[in-house]
Amino acid sequence: MGEYSRSSAIARAVSRRWSTAAIHFILSRQAPYAADTAFPATLVASSPTFHSAAVIGVLEKLRPDIVIFDNAGRTAQLRAAKRLGARVVFVSARRRQRGRAFRFTWMRLLDEHWIAYPEFIAGGLGFAERLKLRILRRPAVRYLDVILSQAEPADRAAILARLGCAAGSYVLVVPGGGTGHPGAGDAVQRFLAAARSLAASGIPTVFVGPAVPANGGTADALGDLNLRRLGPLPQRDLSALMRSARLIVANGGSTLLQGIACGRACVAIPIAQDQVERIRRCVARQVAVPAALDSADIVRAASGLLQNEAARSALARRACELALTDGIEVALRAIERLFEPATG
Repeated sequence: MGEYSRSSAIARAVSRRWSTAAIHFILSRQAPYAADTAFPATLVASSPTFHSAAVIGVLEKLRPDIVIFDNAGRTAQLRAAKRLGARVVFVSARRRQRGRAFRFTWMRLLDEHWIAYPEFIAGGLGFAERLKLRILRRPAVRYLDVILSQAEPADRAAILARLGCAAGSYVLVVPGGGTGHPGAGDAVQRFLAAARSLAASGIPTVFVGPAVPANGGTADALGDLNLRRLGPLPQRDLSALMRSARLIVANGGSTLLQGIACGRACVAIPIAQDQVERIRRCVARQVAVPAALDSADIVRAASGLLQNEAARSALARRACELALTDGIEVALRAIERLFEPATG
């Protein structure tokens, strides 16, 4: 889900800046978002990484100017894009994919390597990475920091009014896109149980996430009078909710960094193995408080911050001081540079 959310945010920004741009996605037919994508798409049986023939066929048909491989791809696919004259971008969101992008074979094929997280999360360039870049003088390496489509300040009040939320009054609970992870298949239910407990204690709570299966949670309770449940939202609406939340309870993926970028105090819960280290680094920077994937522990951490205004305010202040870069702007500037040689 994270890869699609990031790519679709960049695609929407591209279409706003260059209205004539033709954008095409290649997606897994099994992905929950595949049926609702806003752009033309080719659907394959599973991850496009495993369907090189289909991917190369799309490349040969469309002959794109730029191809972005987000945390996925095969050498044959990159070579095909390069053979067809495309500029090639790879986005690495995990250490393993970053290592693949720094192999000499891939470095010679890539024009841009975008690292999906801030440097304090992903780590700075190591000696071997810097040495390889000096030898090959390619690709350009950029940190995207955080992808967050933001509403204009004048639009935020309208978004909050439409969603029925009063600025500064609520806890925002965001479990993520609902993609199952080993050992965390019921993560959404646990987040929802925590949201219900907070609401039952009298705290206005907003839950943004996929619907819980009928057998996945308790029946609605009186405490739900303080709970507003919203389905998945466009990132622009979600950012407006984040910026106006009193506290954010989020998974340890992109959602956490989005909350920090919005300058909010955050409680972070890992729902995938790679999120554990990410949360640890955010806690070390004192911009988040950790909790286990357990509804009672989530409530404990959130209630502790709500009852300690000094601690909550300090988290929010340090989040603002990080000054995370808008990754969408980083991506747009890079895309513009990729076109310069062809248009100069």
